[in-house]
This record gives sequence, C-alpha cells and structure tokens, in this order.
Amino acid sequence: MAKGQTTVSDFAVAPRRSRPVEQSATQAASVSTPAELPTETRNANQSQEAAPLGSETNKPVNRLIAPTEEARRERATTRALQREDSRIRLRDLKRARARDRESKHYVNCPLDYDTKTRLQKAALENDVKMTVIMKAAIDQFLKDNGY
Repeated sequence: MAKGQTTVSDFAVAPRRSRPVEQSATQAASVSTPAELPTETRNANQSQEAAPLGSETNKPVNRLIAPTEEARRERATTRALQREDSRIRLRDLKRARARDRESKHYVNCPLDYDTKTRLQKAALENDVKMTVIMKAAIDQFLKDNGY
C-alpha cells in the first residue's frame, strides 16, 4: 500500500456494541455498579464476587453492598480501626525517624596507626564497637573537665 492511497476501508473495523435497551430512565441517570453491568461488558480483571448469583430470579444480587444495617456498621467499624492503626504506626515511624535524626551527629577524628590498632584490640577483647569506646572516652573527658 502506498502512503497516499490508504483509505479507511482498507482496515478491518469491528462493529460497535449496542447498549442494553432495558435500562429505565432512573438506572441510566445513576452510576451503575459492576453487578448491574451485563456479563459481556465486564472486564476480566474484576472480581468474581461482584457477579450476580441469583439464578432462580432474574434480579442480580449485589455482593459489594452489605444487605443489613448491622453488616454495614460492622464494616465501617473495621475500616475505621484499620485506619486508626495505620495512623498510629505512621506517627510512631515519624517519631522514630526524628529521634534517629536527632541522635546522630558525627565527628571525624583522625587517629594514628598505633591508637587505631589499640582501639580495635580493646573493642575486640571487650566485645563492643569502637564507636562505643570513643563515645565513653569523650564523655568521660568532658565530665572530668567540667563540661
């Protein structure tokens, strides 16, 4: 096919689907739920729970809306508790991060080879980290000098 000779009739086009005529004016005005849609227009990735289960009657059963007030109240309470738990966990995480930010102030300290090896040996023998020893030494020095 040459570029200038291509027309719309050269391509295969699927026919459009017709909309169901059975919808009343009130249903057409409202937003339809997945259970109200015909099965051929549902996406494959929608859950099977939303499918109509009432085969003995032609009226579809909507599994997404709780049938009783008590069930709706229970669902709302459960969601509220989950949101509250999430909010508390997020607040605690923010506090922990703020505490970590406040507690870490680094100081670089160049050491000669002998001092570093003595520090490593002391840390190894006492099963503590070198930073713990350095913090304790600095703290002791500051206390002894009145700081």
